[in-house]
Amino acid sequence: MTEDSRERFAAEARGETPDLALLCLLMGFETDLDPADGGIEACLAPARHALDRLAALTATAFRTAGAQASPAETAALLAGALAGSADLRGGPGVYKRLESSLLHQVLRRGRGLPITVSIVWITVARMLDLPVHGVALPGHFVVGVGDPDGDFVLADPFHGGRVLSLEEAGAIAEEGGYPLDAALLRPAEPLDIVLRVLGNIRAWAAARPEQALTQLWAAELSLLLPRHPAQLRLERAELLVKTGRFVEGAVEMESYAEILDAFDPESAKRVRLDARAARYRLN
Repeated sequence: MTEDSRERFAAEARGETPDLALLCLLMGFETDLDPADGGIEACLAPARHALDRLAALTATAFRTAGAQASPAETAALLAGALAGSADLRGGPGVYKRLESSLLHQVLRRGRGLPITVSIVWITVARMLDLPVHGVALPGHFVVGVGDPDGDFVLADPFHGGRVLSLEEAGAIAEEGGYPLDAALLRPAEPLDIVLRVLGNIRAWAAARPEQALTQLWAAELSLLLPRHPAQLRLERAELLVKTGRFVEGAVEMESYAEILDAFDPESAKRVRLDARAARYRLN
């Protein structure tokens, strides 16, 4: 990612109403988007056009339906347009591909992870003023369609938009290690969704040692968000060392150790030893 696109990411993340789709699209500049090809807006144009086409397709479905739709009917119309006509969903092998976490690639390929396919639903719905919000179930992101404080249904965009019962949602949550409660069904905030996407990328890369640079940029973008786990600073420092930037990594470790001094001096001591070892690798 260029300095300009990272600045755009940071500014958007700190704005009053962060644009979920834009933040996810800007991640593409860490991979195959190059602002030298006409600038940031020119690189984003194909993805924006794809979203416009999906919104137009969905709007046509709603015009055809006519009357005011209930949450279940709205979910069915969205599924018919996005999963049916546009063939946007999950698929075999998506968990093995970095592209499944990158929104511009999901729009290009029509396949993605539960969270990225859900982001398309959320974005298209926002463009059409339809009541759709993200629901961050543990291990499997879905959407809520309708009023989150009243009548709504849960839909699973990854599996073609099928409507989930509360029992099915509870089974998903329990499989992810949590009981289903009202808090889990609340609308997910845009920045929390972005952090979860970046967490997926970090996990994907961590399982592949040759992808340390990918894990590093995902950690660095996470650190640009206003809210993020403090542990990410140490992860970034360790990745700097892993990718050969020994002095930068050591400095970051030492800075993080100063934070740890106040509540975990033993861990601070271990981090300083790692920093010293990183500096020794210069010799």
